Amino acid sequence: MNKILTGVAALLISASPIVAGGIERAPQSLSVLFEEGNYAELSFGGVDPTVEGTDILGFDTGDVAQGYGFVGLAYKHQFTDNLSGAFIMEQPFGADVRYPSVTDGGSPVLGGTLARVDSTTFTALGRYRFDNNFSLHGGLRGSNAEGEVTLSGLAYGPPPPAITLSGYNVKLDNAWGLGWVAGAAYEVPEIAARISLTYNSPIEHDFDTTENTVLGRVDSETTVKTPRSWTLEGQTGIAPDTLLFGSIRWVNWSEFRVDPQALVSAPPSGFGVEGGLVELEDTTTYTIGVGRKFTENWSGSASFVYEPESDDDLVSPLAPTNGRTGITLAAVYTMDQIEITTGINYSKLGDARPETGTPDAERARMEDSHLWGVGVRIGYSF
Repeated sequence: MNKILTGVAALLISASPIVAGGIERAPQSLSVLFEEGNYAELSFGGVDPTVEGTDILGFDTGDVAQGYGFVGLAYKHQFTDNLSGAFIMEQPFGADVRYPSVTDGGSPVLGGTLARVDSTTFTALGRYRFDNNFSLHGGLRGSNAEGEVTLSGLAYGPPPPAITLSGYNVKLDNAWGLGWVAGAAYEVPEIAARISLTYNSPIEHDFDTTENTVLGRVDSETTVKTPRSWTLEGQTGIAPDTLLFGSIRWVNWSEFRVDPQALVSAPPSGFGVEGGLVELEDTTTYTIGVGRKFTENWSGSASFVYEPESDDDLVSPLAPTNGRTGITLAAVYTMDQIEITTGINYSKLGDARPETGTPDAERARMEDSHLWGVGVRIGYSF
């Protein structure tokens, strides 16, 4: 019983990633550590966002957010009654923003601007459960990432041959970084209750970087840190066959900086752009839901997520949304040792105003943005 309801609670964070603050696509949950016995899972799915608006000249931007798929793997091994370990592969950070060019009917202000980020992380964890229901967990996380950004359109300056940022392109080659995870939990198994707090450290990557600008090509190295975060997760039985669950997650996006050499260097060798490629606000995301076991084989859940809008809706054109409100519905089918969880998510993304320049100047308005996401998780206990 506890295992089925715990699986329902874990769906939102392990089988249905969605767009979150900054460039986060999944909240790096360690829920697999709390599965009973030995356990393995595969999760996969897809997300279809729609983010569009109108530039300051009245032209449609087109849909600038591209759909994406995701896949994750996890394995948990119970070594003794008190000691367990887990290995997790996931894709927590990513972006695929592309403003259609003018020739494709896009905006002359931002058309041709794009941002692509791909990342995969591998986490090795250990957990020790004390006899008083407290436990400690922690481990190492390795991250592999790469990215590319192009700035294009009147928002980035006059057309060539004038000195302009429009047409600027930077490629951050594939690089590895290493960080760590630590946390604690308290459980009351008789009522399926658990509360856990987990800290994820920043992970520093040193990217070989190539910038192509109207000033020429610059090869350098750019240091980028993924943001640190705290995640508080909890669940408890509130009635027979019924579970209440939720989480609060804070991410320090303001420390996420991308400062390629030519972009931030003072003229005449560079453009002297303050703030680098992106300036993001810290985010806090709240989730609450209810899971219910209907029969010996079927369970389900409904959960809600809320990420408040920042005080200033001027945002980077490379992350053109501001806050979100969403709902996820999930169904779980259990057959012997196999558990199949399927979920669907709809999220309303907050309106935003992409800006460039110093001081910040509005270049477009993105309104009525939203997304659909689906996810499947197949778990096997042994």
